[in-house]
Amino acid sequence: MGNTKTTIEVARARKAFNTGRSKPLEYRIIQLKNLKRMFYEKQKMISDAIKKDLNKSVEVTQLHETLGIESEIDLTIRKLKDWAAPRPVEKNLLTMSDTVYVHPEPLGVVLIIGAWNYPWAVTVGPLIGAIAAGNAAVVKPSEVCVHTAKVMEDLLPIYIDKELYPVVTGGVPETQELLRQRFDHIFYTGNSMVGKLIMEAAAKNLTPVTLELGGKSPCYIDKNCDITIACRRTAWGKYTNCGQTCIAPDYILCEPSMQDRIIEEIKKALKEFYTDNPKTCADYGRIINQRHFKRIINMLDDCTIAAGGENDEANCYIAPTLLRDVKPEAKVMQEEIFGPLLPIITVSGVDEAIEFINKGEKPLALYVFSSDNKVIDRIRDETSSGGFVANDCLVHYSISSLPFGGVGNSGMGCYHGKYSFDQLSHLRGCLIKKLNMEGVNNVRYPPHTPKKLSWARFILLKSSSLGWIGRMAISLLKLL
Repeated sequence: MGNTKTTIEVARARKAFNTGRSKPLEYRIIQLKNLKRMFYEKQKMISDAIKKDLNKSVEVTQLHETLGIESEIDLTIRKLKDWAAPRPVEKNLLTMSDTVYVHPEPLGVVLIIGAWNYPWAVTVGPLIGAIAAGNAAVVKPSEVCVHTAKVMEDLLPIYIDKELYPVVTGGVPETQELLRQRFDHIFYTGNSMVGKLIMEAAAKNLTPVTLELGGKSPCYIDKNCDITIACRRTAWGKYTNCGQTCIAPDYILCEPSMQDRIIEEIKKALKEFYTDNPKTCADYGRIINQRHFKRIINMLDDCTIAAGGENDEANCYIAPTLLRDVKPEAKVMQEEIFGPLLPIITVSGVDEAIEFINKGEKPLALYVFSSDNKVIDRIRDETSSGGFVANDCLVHYSISSLPFGGVGNSGMGCYHGKYSFDQLSHLRGCLIKKLNMEGVNNVRYPPHTPKKLSWARFILLKSSSLGWIGRMAISLLKLL
């Protein structure tokens, strides 16, 4: 029954898109305003569900989820007319009198498959781009976030066009059924293993994909920096949402002489953020479910705990945990942790840190703390990652003017702000010519002669910035 419903919802979204009602800018803006209104009017319902799913407080939910979405909607409404307008481009001499521009147009029906760690941010974020670009969008929230998925299913059809933007809930069977349908773009947030399956399914219809994945994001702490501040910011980046953040620092690289100091400073920061007992602290979250709890606990097998380690399976609680003298072959270093374990690996200096980073897959984020700009520049220039941040963690995600996305194993494509709009638009190249000045075209028509070739060389290899010389050249071409 669910599978049939899935097929019907996709067909209905396609039919709604084909009416053309999602295309007028006024309609898109109405939908975006309604979406923003939902976060004002239903904040308690949204927060209560996230509290049940991830033990996030009302304040944390607003800080990490809904405020960012509201800001993104405001930006999109403000800039949409500019983003959607034709974009003039440079011309060559042969097209000097033509109208040449890029025309953004909707792709069609987009499938958005969200993740459970920041369920609103990573599901509604792409939806904002899909609406802004004039598409229809089928929204598939993560079934792992049970309560939030239900709230999305209940609320979104009340506030935005339920035919253009249906919500499909369910688990693996429903997702597989969705992937058997034809879409014009698939936007997936999650892990690289599922990302490969999404891409394989999309390939059957030559459907383009945006894959927001993850990986082991390194954090190099240089000896030349304010260690207290570096550790405070790293602790915040790591243990926010109980470590369940795709761009959380996955592990620390530092010189051996710094390890004890880093442990002490992170412990101080943890006490400041989450008190002596994080289990009773309203700002410290929980692991999403027992399957992930067991996966994370198993990573501790061959590690030395320097701080934390306390856990309670019944409540999916794992204390903020620091691991010292971790070996590269340790279990905790074989996959993205996605939990509150922070391994410290010692290296001889920046050279070995760069070498270590480059042995792994390209991460979604890379962090470096240093007061030395040369160290920062070296790590930026000699590595590759989705995003790069010096002397802080996570904050690049909040800047709508930066593209957010991965590279290699950490994903493909990007979004946020105008990047979302462009990612979910077809940027159509347009040239409008008048039915006159045919003499200019003689250079391209047979019979081809050395003289025509000479003119073609001049036209194609010289830029339109030739000004009056170019206009004179066109006048001469008419005489050919």
